[in-house]
Amino acid sequence: MKILITGGCGFVGSNLAARGQDCGYDITVLDNLYRRGAELNLEWLQKRGNIKFVNADIRDKDAVEELLKSEKYNGIFHLAGQVAMTTSLKNPRFDFEVNALGTFNLLDAIRQFQPNTPILYSSTNKVYGDLEQFDYKETLTRYICVQHPNGFDENVPIDMHSPYGCSKGTADQYVLDFSRMFGIKGVVFRHSSMYGGRQFATYDQGWVEWFCHQALNTKKDPENIKFTISGNGKQVRDILHCNDVVELYYTALEHIEIVKGKAFNIGGGINQSLSILELFNILEEMLDVKLTYQQLPPRESDQLVFVSNNSKIESFIPWKPKVTIENGIKEGLKWTMEVNK
Repeated sequence: MKILITGGCGFVGSNLAARGQDCGYDITVLDNLYRRGAELNLEWLQKRGNIKFVNADIRDKDAVEELLKSEKYNGIFHLAGQVAMTTSLKNPRFDFEVNALGTFNLLDAIRQFQPNTPILYSSTNKVYGDLEQFDYKETLTRYICVQHPNGFDENVPIDMHSPYGCSKGTADQYVLDFSRMFGIKGVVFRHSSMYGGRQFATYDQGWVEWFCHQALNTKKDPENIKFTISGNGKQVRDILHCNDVVELYYTALEHIEIVKGKAFNIGGGINQSLSILELFNILEEMLDVKLTYQQLPPRESDQLVFVSNNSKIESFIPWKPKVTIENGIKEGLKWTMEVNK
């Protein structure tokens, strides 16, 4: 089994690579080591087993084509991408070139050189836009979508907002259309929030791990730590642990003939959903701290709620989230402590 993982030194990519190593697969990771922590993840992968590393940029058409001409793969996990909405607002051209053009480069190379190789693409819930067409109820700790109290399914119209939403949505649609027009075995996963080990979170990406880091800093120095949140903290996301994400990708690859050409909303579901304030309550109880923060205006194009309705994917393959919020956050705190020693 030969697997190519683009963005293979990132958070999800490195976890996928590690699973492949454990299974004895031939794993190739393509990464330009742009993101914080990528070099550390590469070093970790190289220490734990045999792995082929290709230092290349997904925007480099020639490099992508050369790779797919030189080696045949049983599956491609496409994780390479610009993942922060704030970055897309600062540099929309960069965002477009990485997410949209980079994905096109990969798809067109697959079309030309190995059209039978499946590609599983990491898309985003932001393809649905701000979801302001729905009504929301505000409670003490969270917002609830009146029309979709148990989560959003794939029937919600695509309504891409922000450069990030547009670039990821463009790639999302290209994967589906290359499946339709050229017979590529493409699958789109529209992810909600993911968290877990190997995630080097920042203030604008990886919110669960980021706030775990802030909570641990508060534990060390409770008098001097104050951080910021955007909005009132009642925004809700369903969170999916990286162990469940890895299981999803490999299970979907095993069942590629029934999932190819389709898009799926992927998240922890309503039972694994959290607002920022609810996460703070959990962290305060686990660490016996009191978190203090400054409130900033809401972020541009921020959804009040996104919770995935996983019914579609669960009807196609034998997969559903297993890691609970409590266990996942405990592991996240452990990872954050290890990486910040």
